Amino acid sequence: MSPNKPPIGRAPLQDENSTLIHAKSKKGKDLSDPHKKAQAEKKIVAISEPKSKATEHKDSESSVSDSALVQKRSLTELPKKLTPTDRKPEPKKMVKKKTYKVRGTKSPNRKVTDYFKVRRSCRKNKTELELEEKKRIDDLITSGKEEGMKIDIITGKGRGVIATQNFSRGEYVVEYHGDLIEITDAKKREAAYAEDTSTGCYMYYFQYLNKTYCVDATKETNRLGRLINHSKSGNCHTKLHNINDVPHLILIASRDIKAGEELLYDYGDRSRSSIEAHPWLKL
Repeated sequence: MSPNKPPIGRAPLQDENSTLIHAKSKKGKDLSDPHKKAQAEKKIVAISEPKSKATEHKDSESSVSDSALVQKRSLTELPKKLTPTDRKPEPKKMVKKKTYKVRGTKSPNRKVTDYFKVRRSCRKNKTELELEEKKRIDDLITSGKEEGMKIDIITGKGRGVIATQNFSRGEYVVEYHGDLIEITDAKKREAAYAEDTSTGCYMYYFQYLNKTYCVDATKETNRLGRLINHSKSGNCHTKLHNINDVPHLILIASRDIKAGEELLYDYGDRSRSSIEAHPWLKL
């Protein structure tokens, strides 16, 4: 390690650190002293060690950068597209279709009624009920059947009619049966009845289709409607009932009637002469 001879066999010292040492040696310092020589070697070792660490760090950085570059390339590279021949066919799912058999039709469109029975209501509407009730009353009038009542003697009145069954409000009770005549004939009969004081008045006047009619029930018969007594607050009222365009005068329950009650209705006669002849018309 003399200053005149260049270092032999030390390739790693051919760098910037080794040139500094040579520069110092050229300034005339004597390195022949063994003590100085040892110090110089220590300096060389101290200077060379950082060099080795730097190179190792550089090498590690280069290796890390190489691995990062490889990883980056692997990420940026697109995967190879599979051709239709390379792809494996997916297994087809078996779907079970429901089929319904309907008798008597070939149409693909189905209705709910094809699978479920139609339940029809057995209830009758208002019109049907009214027609049935009219037919029942027609049969009772034409047959002359009178049920649910009887004749009884009423104190202060004479004969009267008592209910033997319950009648609901609006229910048919009985017909006021007699001779149906027009007003001209009715006036003649009424004048003849007035001459005989023993004959009572059983004539009922009413209007039908803009004409005045009268039911004359003066003649004694076994029909009960003509014997029902008068009351302003009676439990029955009169009503016209048409059978084949012929009016019939009938009595309907104005309220619920219990068995044992006397049947009464308002005659509607408010004339002075009638009230004087029959004072009970005031009641």
